[in-house]
Amino acid sequence: MGRASRTKYDIDRRQKIAAQRAAARHAQTRNRLLIASGAIIAVVAVAISLVLVRPGSSTAIKTPPSDGPTGAALASTVRDLTTVPASALNRVGGGSLTTADIGSATAVGGGYLTPVSGSPLTKDGKPEVQYVGADFCPYCAALRWPLIVALSRFGTFSRLTPARSGITTGSGQAEPYPATATWTFHGSSYTSRYLSFSPVETNTSVPDPASDGYTALETPTAAQQQTMSRYDPDGGIPFVNIGNRYIQLSTLAPYGPEDLQGKTWTQITAALRDPSSALGRQINASANYITAAICKITGNQPATACIPAVQALQSQLG
Repeated sequence: MGRASRTKYDIDRRQKIAAQRAAARHAQTRNRLLIASGAIIAVVAVAISLVLVRPGSSTAIKTPPSDGPTGAALASTVRDLTTVPASALNRVGGGSLTTADIGSATAVGGGYLTPVSGSPLTKDGKPEVQYVGADFCPYCAALRWPLIVALSRFGTFSRLTPARSGITTGSGQAEPYPATATWTFHGSSYTSRYLSFSPVETNTSVPDPASDGYTALETPTAAQQQTMSRYDPDGGIPFVNIGNRYIQLSTLAPYGPEDLQGKTWTQITAALRDPSSALGRQINASANYITAAICKITGNQPATACIPAVQALQSQLG
Protein backbone atom coordinates (compact mmCIF):
# COMPACT_ATOMS: atom_id res chain seq x y z
CA MET A 1 0.00 0.00 0.00
CA GLY A 2 1.46 3.38 -1.05
CA ARG A 3 1.95 6.22 1.38
CA ALA A 4 -0.98 8.23 -0.02
CA SER A 5 -3.26 5.19 0.14
CA ARG A 6 -2.09 4.40 3.66
CA THR A 7 -2.85 7.99 4.77
CA LYS A 8 -6.34 7.85 3.29
CA TYR A 9 -6.90 4.42 4.86
CA ASP A 10 -5.93 5.72 8.29
CA ILE A 11 -8.14 8.81 7.97
CA ASP A 12 -11.14 6.75 6.86
CA ARG A 13 -10.52 4.28 9.66
CA ARG A 14 -10.31 6.99 12.29
CA GLN A 15 -13.55 8.49 11.02
CA LYS A 16 -15.21 5.10 11.45
CA ILE A 17 -13.77 4.82 14.95
CA ALA A 18 -15.09 8.29 15.80
CA ALA A 19 -18.55 7.30 14.55
CA GLN A 20 -18.51 4.08 16.58
CA ARG A 21 -17.39 5.88 19.72
CA ALA A 22 -20.18 8.43 19.22
CA ALA A 23 -22.67 5.58 18.89
CA ALA A 24 -21.32 4.04 22.09
CA ARG A 25 -21.78 7.32 23.97
CA HIS A 26 -25.31 7.57 22.56
CA ALA A 27 -26.16 4.07 23.79
CA GLN A 28 -24.75 4.74 27.24
CA THR A 29 -26.64 8.03 27.51
CA ARG A 30 -29.86 6.34 26.46
CA ASN A 31 -29.43 3.66 29.11
CA ARG A 32 -28.89 6.29 31.80
CA LEU A 33 -32.10 8.00 30.68
CA LEU A 34 -33.87 4.67 30.87
CA ILE A 35 -32.89 4.29 34.51
CA ALA A 36 -33.87 7.89 35.33
CA SER A 37 -37.24 7.87 33.62
CA GLY A 38 -38.20 4.27 33.13
CA ALA A 39 -41.95 4.75 33.20
CA ILE A 40 -41.96 7.38 30.47
CA ILE A 41 -39.58 5.43 28.26
CA ALA A 42 -41.63 2.28 28.70
CA VAL A 43 -44.58 4.08 27.13
CA VAL A 44 -42.38 5.31 24.31
CA ALA A 45 -41.06 1.76 23.85
CA VAL A 46 -44.58 0.50 23.18
CA ALA A 47 -45.03 3.12 20.51
CA ILE A 48 -41.65 2.30 18.98
CA SER A 49 -42.41 -1.40 18.91
CA LEU A 50 -45.67 -0.74 17.09
CA VAL A 51 -43.81 1.27 14.48
CA LEU A 52 -41.10 -1.37 14.11
CA VAL A 53 -43.53 -4.20 13.43
CA ARG A 54 -45.96 -2.34 11.19
CA PRO A 55 -46.52 -3.96 7.77
CA GLY A 56 -44.10 -2.73 5.13
CA SER A 57 -41.66 -1.27 7.66
CA SER A 58 -38.07 -1.25 6.36
CA THR A 59 -36.63 -1.16 9.89
CA ALA A 60 -35.66 -4.48 11.40
CA ILE A 61 -34.11 -5.06 14.79
CA LYS A 62 -31.62 -7.92 14.66
CA THR A 63 -29.83 -9.74 17.46
CA PRO A 64 -26.54 -11.46 16.62
CA PRO A 65 -26.61 -15.26 16.65
CA SER A 66 -25.30 -17.25 19.60
CA ASP A 67 -23.28 -19.59 17.43
CA GLY A 68 -19.91 -19.61 19.17
CA PRO A 69 -18.12 -22.84 20.05
CA THR A 70 -19.35 -24.84 23.03
CA GLY A 71 -18.20 -27.82 25.05
CA ALA A 72 -14.96 -29.44 23.94
CA ALA A 73 -14.72 -27.14 20.93
CA LEU A 74 -14.88 -24.09 23.22
CA ALA A 75 -12.21 -25.49 25.53
CA SER A 76 -9.94 -26.18 22.56
CA THR A 77 -10.48 -22.71 21.08
CA VAL A 78 -9.79 -20.96 24.38
CA ARG A 79 -6.65 -23.03 24.84
CA ASP A 80 -5.40 -22.08 21.36
CA LEU A 81 -6.17 -18.40 22.03
CA THR A 82 -4.50 -18.21 25.42
CA THR A 83 -1.40 -20.24 24.55
CA VAL A 84 -0.19 -18.65 21.33
CA PRO A 85 3.36 -20.02 20.88
CA ALA A 86 6.16 -17.64 21.80
CA SER A 87 7.77 -18.52 18.49
CA ALA A 88 4.80 -17.08 16.56
CA LEU A 89 4.76 -13.92 18.67
CA ASN A 90 8.52 -13.46 18.47
CA ARG A 91 8.58 -13.93 14.72
CA VAL A 92 6.05 -11.16 14.03
CA GLY A 93 7.47 -8.58 16.48
CA GLY A 94 5.83 -5.23 15.71
CA GLY A 95 4.60 -6.45 12.35
CA SER A 96 3.36 -3.88 9.85
CA LEU A 97 1.32 -1.78 12.26
CA THR A 98 1.21 1.97 11.69
CA THR A 99 3.82 2.86 14.27
CA ALA A 100 3.60 6.65 13.86
CA ASP A 101 0.53 6.70 16.13
CA ILE A 102 1.76 4.16 18.67
CA GLY A 103 3.13 5.93 21.72
CA SER A 104 2.16 9.35 20.38
CA ALA A 105 0.55 11.78 22.80
CA THR A 106 -0.97 13.73 19.89
CA ALA A 107 -2.23 10.92 17.64
CA VAL A 108 -5.20 12.02 15.54
CA GLY A 109 -8.27 10.17 16.79
CA GLY A 110 -6.41 9.39 20.01
CA GLY A 111 -5.76 6.18 21.78
CA TYR A 112 -2.92 4.22 20.23
CA LEU A 113 -1.13 3.30 23.47
CA THR A 114 -0.85 6.96 24.32
CA PRO A 115 1.55 7.68 27.21
CA VAL A 116 -0.07 9.50 30.13
CA SER A 117 1.06 10.70 33.54
CA GLY A 118 -0.72 9.86 36.76
CA SER A 119 -0.37 8.04 40.02
CA PRO A 120 0.36 4.34 39.44
CA LEU A 121 -2.85 2.36 39.09
CA THR A 122 -2.87 -0.66 41.38
CA LYS A 123 -5.26 -3.26 42.76
CA ASP A 124 -4.56 -5.92 45.39
CA GLY A 125 -0.99 -4.64 45.59
CA LYS A 126 -0.32 -5.25 41.88
CA PRO A 127 -0.28 -3.00 38.79
CA GLU A 128 -3.77 -2.83 37.27
CA VAL A 129 -5.06 -2.97 33.72
CA GLN A 130 -8.57 -1.57 33.28
CA TYR A 131 -10.85 -2.28 30.34
CA VAL A 132 -14.25 -0.74 29.61
CA GLY A 133 -16.13 -1.87 26.53
CA ALA A 134 -19.43 -3.37 25.42
CA ASP A 135 -20.47 -6.54 23.68
CA PHE A 136 -22.14 -4.67 20.80
CA CYS A 137 -19.04 -2.62 19.92
CA PRO A 138 -17.10 -3.99 16.88
CA TYR A 139 -13.90 -2.15 17.82
CA CYS A 140 -14.09 -3.67 21.29
CA ALA A 141 -14.62 -7.02 19.56
CA ALA A 142 -11.42 -6.61 17.57
CA LEU A 143 -9.41 -5.30 20.54
CA ARG A 144 -10.28 -8.23 22.81
CA TRP A 145 -8.35 -10.72 20.63
CA PRO A 146 -4.87 -9.17 21.08
CA LEU A 147 -5.70 -8.05 24.62
CA ILE A 148 -6.47 -11.65 25.64
CA VAL A 149 -3.32 -12.90 23.91
CA ALA A 150 -1.22 -10.30 25.72
CA LEU A 151 -2.76 -10.79 29.17
CA SER A 152 -2.43 -14.57 28.84
CA ARG A 153 1.34 -14.10 28.89
CA PHE A 154 1.05 -12.78 32.46
CA GLY A 155 -1.78 -14.88 33.89
CA THR A 156 -4.74 -17.17 33.28
CA PHE A 157 -8.30 -16.54 32.11
CA SER A 158 -11.28 -18.59 33.21
CA ARG A 159 -14.82 -18.68 31.78
CA LEU A 160 -14.18 -16.70 28.62
CA THR A 161 -17.41 -16.77 26.59
CA PRO A 162 -17.68 -16.35 22.80
CA ALA A 163 -19.83 -13.46 21.63
CA ARG A 164 -20.62 -11.40 18.56
CA SER A 165 -20.81 -7.63 18.19
CA GLY A 166 -24.14 -5.96 17.46
CA ILE A 167 -26.03 -6.00 14.19
CA THR A 168 -28.56 -3.25 14.90
CA THR A 169 -29.38 -0.96 17.79
CA GLY A 170 -32.72 -0.98 19.56
CA SER A 171 -33.97 1.53 17.02
CA GLY A 172 -32.90 -0.65 14.11
CA GLN A 173 -29.85 1.42 13.20
CA ALA A 174 -27.26 -0.78 11.52
CA GLU A 175 -23.85 -1.26 13.12
CA PRO A 176 -20.57 -1.23 11.18
CA TYR A 177 -18.88 -4.61 10.92
CA PRO A 178 -21.92 -6.48 12.29
CA ALA A 179 -21.73 -9.75 14.21
CA THR A 180 -17.94 -9.69 14.54
CA ALA A 181 -16.73 -12.87 16.26
CA THR A 182 -15.19 -12.06 19.63
CA TRP A 183 -15.34 -12.77 23.37
CA THR A 184 -17.03 -11.11 26.29
CA PHE A 185 -15.25 -10.45 29.57
CA HIS A 186 -18.61 -10.55 31.38
CA GLY A 187 -18.56 -13.52 33.75
CA SER A 188 -14.86 -14.21 33.18
CA SER A 189 -12.06 -14.12 35.74
CA TYR A 190 -8.33 -13.54 35.52
CA THR A 191 -5.54 -14.51 37.89
CA SER A 192 -1.93 -13.38 37.78
CA ARG A 193 1.06 -13.01 40.09
CA TYR A 194 2.09 -9.88 38.22
CA LEU A 195 -0.97 -7.72 37.62
CA SER A 196 -4.70 -7.28 38.13
CA PHE A 197 -7.20 -7.05 35.29
CA SER A 198 -10.50 -5.22 35.81
CA PRO A 199 -12.87 -5.52 32.83
CA VAL A 200 -16.31 -3.92 32.45
CA GLU A 201 -18.79 -4.68 29.66
CA THR A 202 -21.39 -1.91 29.86
CA ASN A 203 -23.95 -3.40 27.45
CA THR A 204 -24.80 -6.64 25.71
CA SER A 205 -25.24 -6.92 21.94
CA VAL A 206 -28.98 -7.50 22.40
CA PRO A 207 -30.95 -4.51 21.05
CA ASP A 208 -33.10 -2.61 23.54
CA PRO A 209 -35.98 -0.75 21.83
CA ALA A 210 -36.77 1.08 25.08
CA SER A 211 -33.44 2.90 24.97
CA ASP A 212 -32.75 2.79 21.21
CA GLY A 213 -29.46 1.15 22.23
CA TYR A 214 -28.54 -2.12 23.88
CA THR A 215 -29.42 -3.96 27.06
CA ALA A 216 -27.43 -2.64 30.01
CA LEU A 217 -25.02 -5.11 31.59
CA GLU A 218 -22.32 -3.70 33.91
CA THR A 219 -21.47 -0.30 35.36
CA PRO A 220 -17.92 1.00 35.93
CA THR A 221 -17.04 1.70 39.54
CA ALA A 222 -16.73 5.28 40.75
CA ALA A 223 -12.93 4.95 40.55
CA GLN A 224 -13.10 3.61 36.99
CA GLN A 225 -15.46 6.38 35.96
CA GLN A 226 -13.08 8.94 37.45
CA THR A 227 -10.20 7.45 35.47
CA MET A 228 -12.22 7.48 32.27
CA SER A 229 -13.27 11.08 32.85
CA ARG A 230 -9.63 12.08 33.09
CA TYR A 231 -8.22 10.20 30.13
CA ASP A 232 -11.33 9.63 28.00
CA PRO A 233 -13.59 12.65 28.63
CA ASP A 234 -15.81 11.83 25.64
CA GLY A 235 -16.68 8.50 27.28
CA GLY A 236 -16.05 6.42 24.18
CA ILE A 237 -15.22 2.72 24.09
CA PRO A 238 -13.13 0.63 24.00
CA PHE A 239 -11.06 2.09 26.83
CA VAL A 240 -7.93 0.39 28.15
CA ASN A 241 -5.85 1.90 30.94
CA ILE A 242 -2.52 0.17 31.52
CA GLY A 243 -1.49 1.20 35.01
CA ASN A 244 -2.10 4.93 34.39
CA ARG A 245 0.92 4.71 32.11
CA TYR A 246 -0.71 4.07 28.72
CA ILE A 247 -4.22 4.57 27.36
CA GLN A 248 -5.58 2.71 24.34
CA LEU A 249 -8.92 3.78 22.89
CA SER A 250 -9.03 1.77 19.69
CA THR A 251 -7.32 -1.02 17.80
CA LEU A 252 -3.78 -0.51 16.50
CA ALA A 253 -3.93 0.42 12.81
CA PRO A 254 -4.25 -1.08 10.31
CA TYR A 255 -5.80 -3.97 12.27
CA GLY A 256 -9.50 -3.59 12.99
CA PRO A 257 -12.89 -5.34 12.94
CA GLU A 258 -12.92 -5.25 9.16
CA ASP A 259 -10.21 -7.93 9.24
CA LEU A 260 -12.44 -10.30 11.21
CA GLN A 261 -15.50 -10.17 8.96
CA GLY A 262 -16.73 -13.61 7.96
CA LYS A 263 -14.23 -15.32 10.26
CA THR A 264 -15.14 -17.92 12.88
CA TRP A 265 -13.50 -18.27 16.29
CA THR A 266 -11.65 -21.38 15.10
CA GLN A 267 -10.35 -19.62 11.99
CA ILE A 268 -9.10 -16.64 14.00
CA THR A 269 -7.35 -18.72 16.64
CA ALA A 270 -5.78 -20.85 13.91
CA ALA A 271 -4.47 -17.67 12.28
CA LEU A 272 -2.83 -16.63 15.55
CA ARG A 273 -0.75 -19.80 15.52
CA ASP A 274 0.16 -19.59 11.82
CA PRO A 275 3.18 -17.33 11.12
CA SER A 276 2.16 -17.12 7.45
CA SER A 277 -1.29 -15.68 8.23
CA ALA A 278 -1.71 -11.96 7.56
CA LEU A 279 -4.53 -11.77 10.12
CA GLY A 280 -2.49 -13.65 12.71
CA ARG A 281 0.46 -11.30 12.21
CA GLN A 282 -1.71 -8.22 12.76
CA ILE A 283 -3.32 -9.55 15.94
CA ASN A 284 -0.03 -10.88 17.32
CA ALA A 285 1.77 -7.62 16.55
CA SER A 286 -0.97 -5.76 18.43
CA ALA A 287 -0.59 -8.22 21.31
CA ASN A 288 3.17 -7.64 21.35
CA TYR A 289 2.74 -3.87 21.70
CA ILE A 290 0.19 -4.32 24.49
CA THR A 291 2.59 -6.78 26.13
CA ALA A 292 5.40 -4.22 25.87
CA ALA A 293 3.23 -1.62 27.62
CA ILE A 294 2.25 -4.07 30.38
CA CYS A 295 5.91 -5.01 30.87
CA LYS A 296 6.54 -1.32 31.59
CA ILE A 297 4.29 -1.50 34.66
CA THR A 298 5.45 -4.92 35.87
CA GLY A 299 9.14 -4.07 35.81
CA ASN A 300 9.62 -6.36 32.80
CA GLN A 301 8.36 -9.40 34.69
CA PRO A 302 7.96 -12.24 33.99
CA ALA A 303 10.91 -12.85 31.71
CA THR A 304 8.83 -15.31 29.68
CA ALA A 305 6.57 -12.43 28.59
CA CYS A 306 8.97 -9.49 28.63
CA ILE A 307 11.48 -11.05 26.27
CA PRO A 308 14.06 -8.94 24.38
CA ALA A 309 11.84 -8.78 21.26
CA VAL A 310 9.03 -7.26 23.36
CA GLN A 311 11.34 -4.91 25.24
CA ALA A 312 12.61 -3.66 21.88
CA LEU A 313 9.12 -2.28 21.19
CA GLN A 314 9.10 -0.27 24.40
CA SER A 315 11.26 2.46 22.88
CA GLN A 316 8.29 3.39 20.66
CA LEU A 317 5.92 3.76 23.60
CA GLY A 318 7.45 6.86 25.18
